[in-house]
Amino acid sequence: MSIFKALITLNLTTLKSQALIYLDWLKKWLEPANLAQLRPKLEFQTGVLAGFGLLASVLLGVTHCSTESAIQRRLSEDLQHSLAEVVPAVLHDNNMLNDTITIPSAEYRIAAEQTLVYLAKKDGQVTAVCFKFTAPDGYSGAINMIMGVARDGSLLGVRVLNHKETPGLGDKIEVAKSNWITRFVGYSLDNLSPAQWAVKKDGGEFDQFAGATITPRKSVQAIYRGLQLFKAHQSELIQP
Repeated sequence: MSIFKALITLNLTTLKSQALIYLDWLKKWLEPANLAQLRPKLEFQTGVLAGFGLLASVLLGVTHCSTESAIQRRLSEDLQHSLAEVVPAVLHDNNMLNDTITIPSAEYRIAAEQTLVYLAKKDGQVTAVCFKFTAPDGYSGAINMIMGVARDGSLLGVRVLNHKETPGLGDKIEVAKSNWITRFVGYSLDNLSPAQWAVKKDGGEFDQFAGATITPRKSVQAIYRGLQLFKAHQSELIQP
């Protein structure tokens, strides 16, 4: 034990000695006269830039590490809120964020090769599912949505998560702007024919917006494809 302590003492003494040497060198290097000689040299200027770049990288890394958990927590809270909007709380007693299954979805044109499905369970039985999907061909780009589907295939709710549609026209798909998106509740592939899954201008069941037909048209089509995805995997989703 005494030899071990002696080695530690020796190492500490060596480190202190080296630190003093480094500090003495740094003090001399930072002297104004020395800096005045180094400043015109390209190597010095490059070193200063590299030093600032390294410092910026360190600061960014520290900031990222300190905020990452807060960001993830906020994203989870936002997702939990979205799930609650399309799947009533009375239908489940589990944490849907922790109860999921992944299914293939490439052929349904909802902008995802695989879709993560959140399962709502009551007393261990799946009562509903929820998943995100996308209408990739909105008027101004992708329209990202989320839907809740009861185990029998009927819609419990649909909400728009984000989009780039025209303010005052296409943005009526948002529940904050109109009740259009709430009118899908109760519909399914069983109580509407394929032709009815369209806006009225195309002979379907759902209203379009004055001056903005493309946005509701593409939204209805994506919701229909989302229901098709559910039906194709219904048995494995309600009995995982």
